[in-house]
Amino acid sequence: MRKTVIVSPGPLLSRRRAIALGLGAGAAAMALPGVAFASVPNFVSGLWPEAQSKGVSRQVFDAAFAGFSPSQKIMDLTRRQPEVTNTTGQYLGNAVSSARISTGRSMRGEWSQTLGTVQQRWGVQSEIVLAIWGMETNYGSYMGGNNVIHALATLTYGNYRYDFFKGELLTALQILQQGHVAASNMVGSWAGAMGHTQFMPTSFTSYAVDYNGNGRRDIWNSVPDALASAANYLRAHGWNNGETWGYEVELPSNFDYGRAWDAGRQSLSTWRDMGVRRTGGREFPRLGDQARILMPSGSQGPKFLLLANFDVIKRYNNSDNYALAVGHLADRILGVGPFAQPFPANETGLSRDQRRELQQLLNNRGFSAGTPDGIIGPRTREAIIGFQRSAGLTADGHPSSTVLSRLR
Repeated sequence: MRKTVIVSPGPLLSRRRAIALGLGAGAAAMALPGVAFASVPNFVSGLWPEAQSKGVSRQVFDAAFAGFSPSQKIMDLTRRQPEVTNTTGQYLGNAVSSARISTGRSMRGEWSQTLGTVQQRWGVQSEIVLAIWGMETNYGSYMGGNNVIHALATLTYGNYRYDFFKGELLTALQILQQGHVAASNMVGSWAGAMGHTQFMPTSFTSYAVDYNGNGRRDIWNSVPDALASAANYLRAHGWNNGETWGYEVELPSNFDYGRAWDAGRQSLSTWRDMGVRRTGGREFPRLGDQARILMPSGSQGPKFLLLANFDVIKRYNNSDNYALAVGHLADRILGVGPFAQPFPANETGLSRDQRRELQQLLNNRGFSAGTPDGIIGPRTREAIIGFQRSAGLTADGHPSSTVLSRLR
């Protein structure tokens, strides 16, 4: 786990690293941004005392850094994380594809015994574990092509979030020392996320599990180890056994969206008193459960009441879109159908600059959205609702392209 970046439908972000230093002059002279070291050999030799103090042997250290040359491509990625303008509907359309659902169902059959034991032992719904596996690496089909040690060393050498990535690098070396994986097999994302379920090194040390009891926590080559590790991570972060992630709901025609945004987390009985109902005429199983509302497309798309487990999924990746995709993929693997209310087909997302413009235009009209920063928080939603009411629009607080066009 890594947590921080809003993900795309494929594998998410994370980090790791891998003395005879066969470095040429070209490697030492790379024009990496923010480099804090005179040369690559000096950088590597400077790491050795700290690695040694953490129990890493010289043999493991030298093997991990053999052939290391900082990657300009990885440093470019630190600057190239593009603005995501996809809507939630577009994101889920890619993330919860028919192919990913079908493969998930196949994997559910293939690994049924392991998944059953994992669910019994860690109390996490097996389909949620499968969905995380599917979201992170498409069920292990792509775990990242980067040598984790070398990737983490590149980020540290390039002075990118230096303390964080240096800590992850040293932890990755300890993982090698403990014999969980060989340096050549420690592969992951450019940011160091590793294995089938994309753990950062520090998450690995805290939550990875030796499911098969062979003395190694091998999330790269052992699917059971990886699935159990994901379940252990979720349980450690508060997963409630026997509860789902949330419910798709229907709202009454006179629903007060402003009140709903202000309500925060309320009991399902309180939401029911506000006229909120599960789709398909189904009842909530436990009216005392606490939930918050999510309306990713405002009044025009599906609406959800999110339980505490939704926020546990977000500990894996702090994105409502990601957690919604995991929950929905799990349901589809289980055999549940598509959302009852589809996402608007013609909806377009707003870029950060467009959200800033929206906020500035709201301020200009006298609807105080605060300093235009492109972040849609409670104050901006309140301003949008005020404008929507004045313009005769459904006052759902959704920062849509329609609202922006009307403001212009």
